[in-house]
Amino acid sequence: MTQVHPTAVIEDGARFGQDCIIGPLCIVGADVVLGDRVELKSHVVVIGKTEIGDDTVIFPFAVIGEIPQDLKFKGEDSRLVVGARNRIREHVTMNAGTDGGGGVTRVGDDGLFMAGCHIAHDAQVGDRVIVVNSAAIAGHCVLEDDVIIGGLAGIHQWVRIGRGAIIGAVTMVTNDVIPYGLVQAPRGELHGLNLVGLKRRGVARSDITALRAAFQMLAQGEGTFHERVERLGKETDSQQVHEMVDFVLGRTDRSFLVPGR
Repeated sequence: MTQVHPTAVIEDGARFGQDCIIGPLCIVGADVVLGDRVELKSHVVVIGKTEIGDDTVIFPFAVIGEIPQDLKFKGEDSRLVVGARNRIREHVTMNAGTDGGGGVTRVGDDGLFMAGCHIAHDAQVGDRVIVVNSAAIAGHCVLEDDVIIGGLAGIHQWVRIGRGAIIGAVTMVTNDVIPYGLVQAPRGELHGLNLVGLKRRGVARSDITALRAAFQMLAQGEGTFHERVERLGKETDSQQVHEMVDFVLGRTDRSFLVPGR
């Protein structure tokens, strides 16, 4: 049975799943849909056309589903969709989308969004993503599955972060990051692979070895970065390496962080 604290403000039209918990002084807007067993601890604002997936917990003073921080936004119909089993900590903000970005900000399942981080309009965030305290994900960014963003990091608008990549703390990222990349330094330099993350996820040793060899080719091989990637795609049988190749060659109009720069 859903529990709603008497001080909570629930607008007419809000829809709850089974066994939700709405804590003291929360505000839930008329167009909000909460899945089963969603918990709003206290002082949480969920507003706009926002969907929150099953078993997600939102901590005090988070604001979820407010309008974009975008001067081009003119009140158009837009949404925020948050998946299941997320942990959204204190003071996190997640904004709805805009017409210019498809109208939907989307967050996957099983994420951890630590205190004070921001997910901007039209961002597309995958599963098992961790965004550490006070990191900012700008508009239209793509964070693929298993990405980790360090504390106080900033991801520039339109940037893509490939699956399994890790961004160090206090790093500004302005170009796309290849899958499994390790990025650090104040202006975002690609220093290697997220080997710890690969091992934790149980990636086979042979695939890790193939990824390390691929990274060396990208860092030291002949030709331009895209030429090295094309050659790499022809010389490997590793699924993970092909994922890296497809990430780059799928968008030849993009700028990428390059090893050694």
